[in-house]
Amino acid sequence: MATITQNSFLSSNHLQLFKPNSKTKPIIAPTSVRMSLQETAPSIAVVGVTGAVGQEFLSVLSDRDFPYRSIKMLASKRSAGKQYTFQGHDYTVEELTEESFDGVDIALFSAGGSISKQFGPVAVNKGTIVVDNSSAFRMDENVPLVIPEVNPDAMKGIKVGTGKGALIANPNCSTIICLMAATPLHRRAKVLRMVVSTYQAASGAGAAAMEELELQTREVLDGKPPTCQIFKQQYAFNLFSHNAPVLENGYNEEEMKLVKETRKIWNDMNVKVTATCIRVPVMRAHAESINLQFENSLDEVIMSYSKQ
Repeated sequence: MATITQNSFLSSNHLQLFKPNSKTKPIIAPTSVRMSLQETAPSIAVVGVTGAVGQEFLSVLSDRDFPYRSIKMLASKRSAGKQYTFQGHDYTVEELTEESFDGVDIALFSAGGSISKQFGPVAVNKGTIVVDNSSAFRMDENVPLVIPEVNPDAMKGIKVGTGKGALIANPNCSTIICLMAATPLHRRAKVLRMVVSTYQAASGAGAAAMEELELQTREVLDGKPPTCQIFKQQYAFNLFSHNAPVLENGYNEEEMKLVKETRKIWNDMNVKVTATCIRVPVMRAHAESINLQFENSLDEVIMSYSKQ
């Protein structure tokens, strides 16, 4: 479920799912007997399966032994035909079309906002519950923005197997990390003001960014000019403001996502939030510094509770 590369809906320990063998066919090494494939379980589709987050979806499904009766691996026309082995079964990546969601109960989307906007409503109309990892629907007042450990009630009434489709938006990676830590404190003492600094890894920008960071690192160490295609500037051994566009208010888009999404998830339009988002040259694992001002006092007992 983050990046998602964090995906809060499935949670992740960032397992490496696909390991190329000599025939370049991705495989997953079996570590235990899997009971995931069940006739009475929901059918699943992963949209954007060949990307970094799509692979992470599969990794977490496997790690959690998530039950399913069938799974579709969907991607662009360019990726269609690729072969994957998942939990001992061979799958062929299919081109994403409007017919892809026939008979699908749950669809996990991570193929970019434009794809989500085009195909998300199509899937919902076919009775599919869509969990979308893009920013396409996050601020739509009719779409719940959910971190399951924080505001599961926002999904009330959405249930697999009813034949009724629904859209669920997955927050931005920085928002998930921040609110997982801050929400227990907010519930006990009410946060009035939050100052957040994020230090975000290459994984948040996808597989291509991770590959470029590795390439740039080798190039810089060899004294060569770095290849700059993803970020348009040197990333290896460098720090810079998050590569999201800078808005008229001086914040970049990534920073404003954290501001707006926090208010929606907490259902509190008055909480003051400011963020500074920085890209750091590491492969995985974002980090955050969070400073909170509360309406009520906290003591050590409550602080211990928040860590449980």
